[in-house]
Amino acid sequence: MGLGDKIKHAAEEVEGKVKEGAGKLTGNEKLEAEGHADQAKANVKQAGDDVKDAFKKD
Repeated sequence: MGLGDKIKHAAEEVEGKVKEGAGKLTGNEKLEAEGHADQAKANVKQAGDDVKDAFKKD
């Protein structure tokens, strides 16, 4: 997996954390939930990257 994709997925996770935090601070449950969802999507993408990398090493 390319370094650019890894950075992009990490940035998506950070964005999700920011949304979650903003939602908590403002009491906006919808924004907080969006943050959780964004983090989950980024984590799935990162796991996919890890699997691809594992197969490339062999």
